Amino acid sequence: MADTPRTWRVELPAETTLINANDRMHPARRASFIKVIRQAAWAMARYNKVPALQRAHIFYVVHPDTKERRRDPGNWSPSAKAAVDGLVDAGVLPDDNHHHLLGPDPRIGEPVKGSQLVLVITDLDEATPDHLVHLNPPTLTGANA
Repeated sequence: MADTPRTWRVELPAETTLINANDRMHPARRASFIKVIRQAAWAMARYNKVPALQRAHIFYVVHPDTKERRRDPGNWSPSAKAAVDGLVDAGVLPDDNHHHLLGPDPRIGEPVKGSQLVLVITDLDEATPDHLVHLNPPTLTGANA
């Protein structure tokens, strides 16, 4: 096991239209944006030579547009879901279920003109137990909940 697990950074092109959970759009229009995000993640995973992994932790960083306003990074989860599906399409993960994927967890980054989505992928099979407990703390049950 390595001291620190391998990590890859997959940056979707800036100005790729991202989907926000608060967006109200026609399903056909939404599907076209999902397709673009999914294909961009597939292409960038291949370009960055992200290998096939069995288990990974992913966090996504949303670099919002430069317009000033309050931002909730979790609102971009539909974009992150589409990007993770692109990673599955690229063969990075066998599936995006809980057996293979921890996350994706949201982060907010510095504003970028037109916005940008970045995925940070960590190989969980190389993670130490100490590393894993920080990523996925045990759930409290019973009287401790």
